[in-house]
Amino acid sequence: MKQTPSKGFSSKPSKPLTQVPPPSNPPSSDMEWISGGTFIMGSDSYYPEEGPTHKVSVSGFWMDKYTVTNQQYQGFVEATGYVTVAERQPSLKDYPHAKAELLVPGSAVFWLPPQPVDLRSFCWWKYSPGANWRHPEGPDSSLEGRENYPVVHIAYEDAEAYATWVGKELPTEAEWEFAARGGLEGATYVWGDKLMPNRQLMANIWLGKFPWQNSRTRIPKPEAIGSYPPNGYGLYDMAGNVWQWTSDWYQERHPENAAKPCCIPANPRGGKREGSYDPHIPQFPRKVLKGGSFLCAANYCARYRPAARHPETVDTSTGHIGFRCVVRPAQV
Repeated sequence: MKQTPSKGFSSKPSKPLTQVPPPSNPPSSDMEWISGGTFIMGSDSYYPEEGPTHKVSVSGFWMDKYTVTNQQYQGFVEATGYVTVAERQPSLKDYPHAKAELLVPGSAVFWLPPQPVDLRSFCWWKYSPGANWRHPEGPDSSLEGRENYPVVHIAYEDAEAYATWVGKELPTEAEWEFAARGGLEGATYVWGDKLMPNRQLMANIWLGKFPWQNSRTRIPKPEAIGSYPPNGYGLYDMAGNVWQWTSDWYQERHPENAAKPCCIPANPRGGKREGSYDPHIPQFPRKVLKGGSFLCAANYCARYRPAARHPETVDTSTGHIGFRCVVRPAQV
């Protein structure tokens, strides 16, 4: 696939590091070849953890066109008998301050408040016993009609287990961001610089005042993969819909020395595990999530941008976290 932005995209394409041809045979038909290149990673215009901007280079790799679906994940579970984190009994050792009624298998489900709330409260999340990838909104929900929806309630090890089974890996943060930009150097969004070009909604994001005012005609939730236009590299849903795991340990900011012009980091791997912990949640390290979700809004978490990043503890599963995979040439 020729890597140039789709027609109508206004930003300049990134300068390729090398014109690496794709392997003769793709790992699977639903992957796109992303030639390596040098790009400006991060942003100095939004949230502090996105800076400082700095040049980074990545080598070529294959990436899934879509996030992993319920149907794909079901095939993995049926073949291996794998049990996700949300389906396991939580340990009092891991959650010493948890209420007894919450120490049951389950996951966090979004709840629509009826009025404005304190955005620091996170009260729109409810721990729902019985919620997991098979039951996205709780035990009474199912996957009927959602075969091609992104699988959710996926903790980091759940994503990693699937990737290993299919002979793939999770992307690094730099790989993910390079691919998400689709060849648009410095663009705010994966499609350009305007949130809604020609009044067209380009991703499944929140419209209205989050979390109580929903301006759309349906209940906020994930949508089927590929419901919006792809980016310049032919990748779908690189913004909104569901957050996506990367393999990098989270650090509060990009390294300051990475912004120096003396050198360009090649295939960076983020921070160190020991530096990824939140002092308020010391039991679990954190990985970097990218892409935002259907719950991201202009007034809260405007992270439906390629530079945006968010820390998440590896044990966390929610109704808005999924993933996609990559294959590097050495794997083929």
